[in-house]
Amino acid sequence: MSGRAGGNGDLGRWAQGQASRFPGFDVLAQSRHWDQATAVVVMARLGPAPPLKFFTDGEAACAAALLDQIAGQRGEPLVPVLPMVDARLAAGETDGWRYADMPEDGRAWRDSLSYLDADAGLRCGTAFAAAPEADQMAVLQAVRDLKSGDWHGLPAAHVWSLWTRYACTAFYSHPAAWAEIGFPGPAYPRGYKNAGVGKLEPFEVADAHPSDDPVRGEA
Repeated sequence: MSGRAGGNGDLGRWAQGQASRFPGFDVLAQSRHWDQATAVVVMARLGPAPPLKFFTDGEAACAAALLDQIAGQRGEPLVPVLPMVDARLAAGETDGWRYADMPEDGRAWRDSLSYLDADAGLRCGTAFAAAPEADQMAVLQAVRDLKSGDWHGLPAAHVWSLWTRYACTAFYSHPAAWAEIGFPGPAYPRGYKNAGVGKLEPFEVADAHPSDDPVRGEA
């Protein structure tokens, strides 16, 4: 589940796994160039995941399975997407907008997770989190295939947007994800001087396998 990882050791193992793609790259080595306030916020993401405050136990299990599917996380280490999403919802930190045909984000999350459990129950007789991975993927694909159609009284495309916005915001706010894509972190206050496609700063590392598409590899 997404809440299991998040320590410095996990990031180190993750970075080592990316060494063949970005040889010699260490995102944490750049932390001394970040302003203090930013460094405190980012480094806190590497500590132990805080207790969940928004999701119930049942909702948390469903949300963890959903978020792991969206982020494509398998095995360890994992970016702690679930605790970050939970913290946002508990604090009411939304995107500042919502679709007019959707409930507010917290309600939409609770409702949509219950609908996932209902769909999984119909498909394989279990809650979504307990369903085999293939069945989880099938349930989610069915939601995507509806596009703007109705899903339990909600527009499926807008539900999918809700899930993916929160999942991607959390995933790509974590240094472990930065290590995976060779991103050196916040540009302030140092900034960038070599702007442009294919241009790198001295502290960046070129992708050693640019033609190796990780998404195609997972298909």
